[in-house]
Amino acid sequence: MKVVNLSEYQQFSQEKMKKNNMFETERFFCDTYCFEPGQEQKGHIHGSQDKVYLVLEGQGTFQVGSEKQVLGPGQGTMAPAGEEHGVKNESGQRLIVLVFVAPNP
Repeated sequence: MKVVNLSEYQQFSQEKMKKNNMFETERFFCDTYCFEPGQEQKGHIHGSQDKVYLVLEGQGTFQVGSEKQVLGPGQGTMAPAGEEHGVKNESGQRLIVLVFVAPNP
């Protein structure tokens, strides 16, 4: 059994948003996305994968389709396959997001 400590997957990069892979199989993956203030994951589309975002720390502006909303700790959203989605950290604090994608591209 693989057991992880969430604190070990909260690494940041000054250059761009940092993805930290926690779990991965041929069917899904689970990462933490760590954003410094001002960093973003630009809007993009996955043709056949659904993505779930869950905010662990901080707050960010989440886009799914044409909608945008600021989410904070304990809040989450889902980007269905085919919908444009992205995240931007417009706050002055770090943002940590737990992300699930299935099936694994």
